[in-house]
Amino acid sequence: MKIINIGFGNIVNAAHVVAVVSPESAPVKRLVQDARERGKLIDATYGRRTRAVIITDSDHVVTSSLQPDTIAHRFDASEEEEQDG
Repeated sequence: MKIINIGFGNIVNAAHVVAVVSPESAPVKRLVQDARERGKLIDATYGRRTRAVIITDSDHVVTSSLQPDTIAHRFDASEEEEQDG
């Protein structure tokens, strides 16, 4: 099982991540609000500004204070480690 650190010691299972997107667009803002209303939002920002929204295959939405590029880089590093080891 590959896990990805999304900040502040929070981790997600990489196999279940569908997308990592910026929270700036209106559709993503609606997605986050809908997840909040359905009880499917996981806020991993620790009160900081949301900079990335992680969408999972289980219909959960995770917010992170890390940049989407940073999270994507961690996915790449995790895949390289798996191939090397």
